[in-house]
Order: sequence, then structure tokens, then C-alpha cells
Amino acid sequence: MSDISNPCVDTELFTRACDYVRGLEKGAMGIGTLSEKTIHAIMKYYYAPDPAYHEQKVGSFVADIMVDGEIMEIQTRAFNSLRRKLDVFLPDHDVTVIYPIAHTKWLSWIDPETGEITKPRKSPKTGTIYHLIPELYKLKMYLQNEHLHFTVPFIDVQETRVLDGWSRNKKRGSHRNDGVPVGIFDEVRINTREDYRVLLPDGLPPNFTTKDYKQAAHVSIGIASTALNILFSLGLVERIGKEGKAYLYREAPV
Repeated sequence: MSDISNPCVDTELFTRACDYVRGLEKGAMGIGTLSEKTIHAIMKYYYAPDPAYHEQKVGSFVADIMVDGEIMEIQTRAFNSLRRKLDVFLPDHDVTVIYPIAHTKWLSWIDPETGEITKPRKSPKTGTIYHLIPELYKLKMYLQNEHLHFTVPFIDVQETRVLDGWSRNKKRGSHRNDGVPVGIFDEVRINTREDYRVLLPDGLPPNFTTKDYKQAAHVSIGIASTALNILFSLGLVERIGKEGKAYLYREAPV
């Protein structure tokens, strides 16, 4: 697996971006309930602190950020909605899609009847690069384009959920009230075709199946299958036969 993670994130700049956006939300602009819009705004001010670079018109679309002709689009989900923009942007611009992943969450619960909020507890789940895979698949037809890049910041989040779910403890099926970024942990950048090797987990045998990938990456079989579909289409893994009904893969040479 290629080690392209970047530990040299600017934590002070990220904190300033968080504080600035929270100030806007509390002030006259009144963005409203902290939500995906909050994460989007913080990412804009983190990657381009000068708002003069924000919301730039490119053709019939508006880019989140454009600096010296290079475009950044912040997307928290639904990569398929980017396709029309990419059709316009990619012929003339380098485009980086910024996809924040919650690395660590501290979770609090709100009782909708009393308004009581529990003390935050750290979620046992940790965000990984494999959360990117389902979204990447939605842009599979663009991944060979040398002008398309991805930046994945791993952020720490304080999340509040409402105890209104269908389960006995009312947690399953509950609704999120807000998610507030509080820090940045790391960042992965995918700038070239070879960089997609970051999706190959450590511990894979030389020849492996989808099930082997699932076990090494600790993901579902569906995510494993999608990852190998993407890596195969990029020529980063090869199919060398079958093991029973399952394809047998190996990593393609660099």
C-alpha cells in the first residue's frame, strides 16, 4: 500500500476556520443549525482562508474554491451530483474533490421530551480511507482523468443525535441534530493513478480474493467488491484466475 498520508496538517489553521465559521453562525449571517453546511464552510476556510477565492463562476457553474485556475469542490456525500460540474471543469482545470471523513466522533444524545443532553462519549468506530470507496465508484468514469484529484481530511467531530429511533433504546433509526468539527487528525491526497494504491490494505496475501480484501480492510464484502472493481479499472490490480467462483487478484507492478 502506498503511504501517501500527510501528517503535516495545519491544526491551528483548522481551529481558526472552525472558530470563524461558528462566529458567522452565531452572528448576523445566521446559517442556522450546525449541519453538513457547517463542515462545508469550515473546509472552504481551511483550504482557502481568503474568501475572495470562494464561489467562483466557471462556465454555467460555481466552483467552491478556485485559486490560480485550480478548482476545489467540497463534497460531504453524493459524488454523482458532481458529474455535470466535472464535465465543464475538467477540460480546462485541475479539480480536487475534498471529502472530509469523521475520524473520531464524540456522541451526545438529546431527549426530545425533556431537552436533556447526555455527556459526550467517544464512538468506538473510527473513520478510514475505505469510507471513500462508495463515493469514488460514482465517479469511476472520471478516475482516469489526470486533472481529477482527491483530498481526504480526517476530522474529529462532536455529534448530537435525537433519541427518536425505532429501537427499544431509541438509538437505532435516530436522527442527527448536528455535527460540529473540532479538530483535524490527518489528510490523504490522491493526485495520480498510483496514489489509488492507498485503497490496498496492509496484510493482503500476494494473490487474494474479495473475501481476503474484506478481512484485511475490515470492511463489508460489498465495499471490498467495489474497491477491487475500481482498482481493476485503474489497472492497479490484475485478475489472474479464479478460486472457486471468486476472482483471484494480485497487485499490478508499479
